[in-house]
Amino acid sequence: MARPGFWDVPERAQKVAAERGRLAGVTGPLRGLISEVDDAAALAEMAEGDDASLEEIEGDLVRMESRLGEIELAATLSGPDDAKDAFLRIHAGAGGTDSCDWAQMLLRLYKKYLERKGLKGEVVDILGNDEAGIRYATLRVTGPYAFGWLKSEIGVHRLVRISPFDQQHRRHTSFASVDAMPEVDDVDIEVNEKDLRIDVFRSSGKGGQHVNVTDSAVRITHEPTGVVVSCQNERSQFQNKAMAMKLLRAKLHQIREFEREKELAKLYSEKGEIAWGNQIRSYTLQPFQLVKDHRTSVESGNVNAVLDGAIEPFVEAYLRRFAAKHAE
Repeated sequence: MARPGFWDVPERAQKVAAERGRLAGVTGPLRGLISEVDDAAALAEMAEGDDASLEEIEGDLVRMESRLGEIELAATLSGPDDAKDAFLRIHAGAGGTDSCDWAQMLLRLYKKYLERKGLKGEVVDILGNDEAGIRYATLRVTGPYAFGWLKSEIGVHRLVRISPFDQQHRRHTSFASVDAMPEVDDVDIEVNEKDLRIDVFRSSGKGGQHVNVTDSAVRITHEPTGVVVSCQNERSQFQNKAMAMKLLRAKLHQIREFEREKELAKLYSEKGEIAWGNQIRSYTLQPFQLVKDHRTSVESGNVNAVLDGAIEPFVEAYLRRFAAKHAE
């Protein structure tokens, strides 16, 4: 970056600067922790026999150990796409209105989780259900390691509760699928315009008077693969098309990577039908309260906290398991 002419090609320079920032985000905290450990070791030698000082140093070491765990976790985000922005898609499955309501609950959960991680989530496409909830929604997530933090959520999520839509107050099981895709540069995935069918339609979501009276929403079908993407929350048809193309490239990139990486392909195929037997995580509200991840066996009895976005234990356990499995 210090070389003369580095900024003459802004696009290339920005990529290098972003990569430097990503690497510094890992190496900086580690170097700082090493320095603190060295300082603590030196203080411990000088404080020999001073119980109060040694107790203080011991407390510092506990905090350092916690920070080391955070650094080790960050180091698991070493995949080629982990540092990229992402698209997160939630789709209601089997269960009718209950599943549409569950999909909306998941949308709220992930918005809360993104806030906790300092990431930004913007709804780019959403379709409501007539009675309650949503049929699907797509979030564009931006920030450090957006895809890395979200890839653990790919799969079917099951909810068990007393249905608020059942007059007989019976227990219902609902399903929704979650998909995460890294946002890729245009140069990473070439798309032939001849392979696309582009339809415009009237937006159905919130967006003000302009959105409601113009055919600004865009749906793109990639005919060779059958992939369909759409966007309706931007201000103009042009902007909606540009965002839909980003989403299409992300999906095509995901398919390509899954074909290359057999383990991820297996994980994705296990998602299968959005129904019983394919869930990666269960959220039980009745007859007891428990959230359990079926891949890592991590559990939490604090269901309300989890539904408010406290899914870090599940995400971290998956990332450590994923990293260990790929290190074998």
